[in-house]
Amino acid sequence: MSNLLYLGFAVALSVIGILWIYLRNRKPTSLNAGIEEFQRELRALAPERRPEGGSRRESRGGPGGSAGTGSK
Repeated sequence: MSNLLYLGFAVALSVIGILWIYLRNRKPTSLNAGIEEFQRELRALAPERRPEGGSRRESRGGPGGSAGTGSK
């Protein structure tokens, strides 16, 4: 009988541990959690900062670009 009690105790501890890990690692399902996750992904994809001294206009007219300063 003590062997079955030991086995039942081990199974109970395993079930409690599995439930704790599952509940801790599950994805939140609220609307706010989805919005926050989307914003995190946007921040991860966005460049950290622009190069100094550069602007959008300068990046278009580089060498080989269509800035309109070439020969006809």
